[in-house]
Amino acid sequence: MKAIATEKLTKKFGDLIAVDRVDLEVEEGEIFGLLGPNGAGKTTLAKMLATLLLPTSGRAFVCGFDVRERPHEVRKAIGIVFQDPSIDEKLTGREHLELHARLYGMRDRAAREARIAELLELVGLSDRADSLVETYSGGMQRRLEIARGLLHRPRVLFLDEPTLGLDAQTRRMIWDYIKELNRREGITILLMTHYMEEAEYLCDRVAIIDRGRIIALDTPENLKRTAGMEVIEIRAGNPSELRSALSSIEGVRRAEEEDGAVRLWVAEGERMVPEIMRLAWERGIGVHSISLHKPSLEDVFLKLTGRTIREEEGDHMQFLRRLVRARRR
Repeated sequence: MKAIATEKLTKKFGDLIAVDRVDLEVEEGEIFGLLGPNGAGKTTLAKMLATLLLPTSGRAFVCGFDVRERPHEVRKAIGIVFQDPSIDEKLTGREHLELHARLYGMRDRAAREARIAELLELVGLSDRADSLVETYSGGMQRRLEIARGLLHRPRVLFLDEPTLGLDAQTRRMIWDYIKELNRREGITILLMTHYMEEAEYLCDRVAIIDRGRIIALDTPENLKRTAGMEVIEIRAGNPSELRSALSSIEGVRRAEEEDGAVRLWVAEGERMVPEIMRLAWERGIGVHSISLHKPSLEDVFLKLTGRTIREEEGDHMQFLRRLVRARRR
């Protein structure tokens, strides 16, 4: 049984198609990413899977339960960490988890307290459990929200932009907590993000979504292989001679000289670097620097759509305006 499965899942708001006939399968225990710009349909898709929105057409199953016909069973099987903060800052971390544990129906006091202690340790908040949430940093609050989503031992956890607005160091810390909870809890994670590096670091597989449609789906490494060649840039004492010498090396698809640098388009850059250095040494050419650029998921999105995800971010407010107009009809 798949953790998540959809068949032609579609959501329309008036004439606006937010999710367009999505077919998707997510394996149990997998960290699966939905990668795309804001307004691409990631959150709308997740809300249908979480029974927060009814599909316009198509079908969806979470842990084998139909989201239309058995929404109560779906809700018992999932946890959610929303994109926007949803936490009571006037409670302590422990009180916040206690409140939600009771809302989840965890009646046994000893089991409830043990689970709360276990999760506080998992997300690194044991030493701040009795501090008010308003004294927590943004990263600590996010970790508390993740712990809250795990209280009732869900089989699937939805993470909607879990590191949005956090600094790079805190973001990396959150990533490590997500990996650890996936390992320790054996939980399936559906991650919605527009950060390419987040999807690459965390996800077993990634679906790239654009304008409501999944346009590519594979492991991050396989997706990046479709983006094209790796690029090696060399700055050397005699770039013209170096470019001429390197053009004939097996594996070099293209060699160009520009602004005093030689750029090579190759299939396996890491294998080529020692060969380049050996040839430069034999020719007596001093190499000042050498760098390797590998394709990223941003490059994949650019190749598939002709746009970057960052460029699409500028269209987010336009999308929201269309969505509001569609809902008013």
